[in-house]
Amino acid sequence: MRISKLTPLLVIAALAAAQPAIAKDKPKKEYVVVNEAVGVPVFPHDITDRPYEVVGEVKAGVRKATIFSKEASQSKIYKELWERAQKLGADAVIKAQYGESHISAMSWGKTNATGTAIRFTGSAKPAEAAK
Repeated sequence: MRISKLTPLLVIAALAAAQPAIAKDKPKKEYVVVNEAVGVPVFPHDITDRPYEVVGEVKAGVRKATIFSKEASQSKIYKELWERAQKLGADAVIKAQYGESHISAMSWGKTNATGTAIRFTGSAKPAEAAK
């Protein structure tokens, strides 16, 4: 049996056409809570309107590229915390804190941040859900 030069291209085209159908089958995880100021579910305070369990503490360090770079923004710091919390399977980060940037031997400026990664265990309180 002779394989034509077009056969590999046809196989690739078939796989590419099937890719969107495969992606639709995978459910996308949506988060109920998002801090509108930064676009991710990271908050400087506790969440009291729904029950949750603590997954663990998350820590992040955001570095400046050069001495002339701007200080890390709250948005960038919260995104770094959120990336680490996602790896733990968290739904949100609460009690997020960060300090001033400091110069170290390996960085022109680094801002350290911590927070508590949580996973929701139930829905919102009935009074909150009715709103």
